[in-house]
Amino acid sequence: MPETNDKMVVILTAPSGTGKTTVAAKILKQDAELTFSVSHTTRPIRDGEQDGVNYHYVDDATFDSMVESGAFAEWAHVHKRRYGTSLREVERSHEAGQDVLLDIDPQGGVQLMETYPDAVTIFMVPPSMIELERRLRGRGTEDEDQISTRLGVAREEIGYAARYDYLVVNDVVDRAADAIAAILQTERNRTSRNGSFIRELQAQGETS
Repeated sequence: MPETNDKMVVILTAPSGTGKTTVAAKILKQDAELTFSVSHTTRPIRDGEQDGVNYHYVDDATFDSMVESGAFAEWAHVHKRRYGTSLREVERSHEAGQDVLLDIDPQGGVQLMETYPDAVTIFMVPPSMIELERRLRGRGTEDEDQISTRLGVAREEIGYAARYDYLVVNDVVDRAADAIAAILQTERNRTSRNGSFIRELQAQGETS
């Protein structure tokens, strides 16, 4: 299990279509101390996405090899594709002195809690299921059967919410981003995350 350190792992999850990727992008733009962990996936790249930015897009054989070598902190099947969080991605962020944001599905988030028990966990929900359906249709990336499937999965995924530390409603992107920013600042102020700074203060002015 990874050692506890002063840098945070932030797990942000939500049912598909809730807008977590949009909210995450806004938070990352505003917060210089936070970086994004790019997940691996076997799903095809979509228009406007970039390999290594949105995801690391890999084939099934590559994904299988990573699973067998223990390269993932977690991985899961989501909508008939596989997604995984690389342990090395998180390590690189912490080595660079950055908190790391994991934008992940609810199932994967629960797995990550076991690997990173000190993680800050945030579950984001839409203001209503009607609004979630509207957003899914607005994306224009799924047919009617896929939309129906995603709505059914979303209802199941919301059942995971009670296992997370915080709940944020994404009614307006700016408000949701502000709520998460406030959570991160609160967490950064915890004494348990400031051990190095406390020890530095104690050491100042010491004489041999």
